[in-house]
Amino acid sequence: MQVGIYGSGISDSSLKYLKRILSEHGINHFILSSKQRTKNVDYILILGGDKAVRSYFHNTFDSSIPVLGINESESDGFLAQVDLKQFSTYVKRLKKTDYLIEKVTRLGIKIDGKSVYPVLNDVAVFPSKSAMLMEHILRVNGNEVWHDNSDGIIISTPIGSSAYSMSAGGPIIFQDSSVFGIISVNSLDIIRRPLIVSDESKIEIDEISARLYCEVILDGLDRYKVKKSVEATKFSPSANIIRMIKDPTAISALAKKVKLAEDLFNMPPSSKLLLKILEYEGSMTQKELASKTLLPGRTVRMAMSHLLEKGYVKRKVSIRDSRQKIYEISKI
Repeated sequence: MQVGIYGSGISDSSLKYLKRILSEHGINHFILSSKQRTKNVDYILILGGDKAVRSYFHNTFDSSIPVLGINESESDGFLAQVDLKQFSTYVKRLKKTDYLIEKVTRLGIKIDGKSVYPVLNDVAVFPSKSAMLMEHILRVNGNEVWHDNSDGIIISTPIGSSAYSMSAGGPIIFQDSSVFGIISVNSLDIIRRPLIVSDESKIEIDEISARLYCEVILDGLDRYKVKKSVEATKFSPSANIIRMIKDPTAISALAKKVKLAEDLFNMPPSSKLLLKILEYEGSMTQKELASKTLLPGRTVRMAMSHLLEKGYVKRKVSIRDSRQKIYEISKI
């Protein structure tokens, strides 16, 4: 058995621990670098939670190889279900291929006619500056659905419906559903509602304009300037995610997300923003959060205090620097 290891922003101690467990069970392994083509690999272990899983699929040539996402901490994940501390209990099952493989739908994206990497969660289009309206036309399968002015628009996969889309008021979609979600964020049309369309649909966001230029945000990670249009369609092949826990629709995780969605309505906007950033980016310090969100330090501290009090975020000492505190989403 040959196993590749891929990591994104992980600590040396976590990597050493993972390699030691594999060696103890006689599993050959190697570190997989970005853009490296894999040969004769049974599966890929991705260390670093959901963010690392998304990063892997943004960079890999071999998306058909099954992957197992592993969290360094005890944070919940939809793509990475296994905690590093639990990994040793699953190794024997991995050797026997005693697991499920879930095919996770991806979105293929074209920006102004040029293809970029496919996304697992969502594609969003927003003005480059906040507090600015964006005009756009939405077409599905060539038919105009709306001509709208709003803060932006999000197209999500089922697995992405519980992330950015949910925080903007979108529906939560079960992961085995063959659909995409579309939400116009804070539309000027008060009767505008989110849409659910077949995942065989061709979705076009056209005639995009704002006072300044607009940006396409892929999986909450990378930004691309857009002049006129974005096209989204189902991408093949799907991502093959190893599930050690026999719950392919992640119902328990969805239940927690539903509870969080209810509480989001009463949260300050700054707290919502911090939660979104921590979900996409993983553990961060308050200084890093202030830099990422462009919020004043005092606002970050107050928002973080609210999240800590509610139990949505936990604080711990940084492994890299014991003088620093890092924050991550808790198990709710």
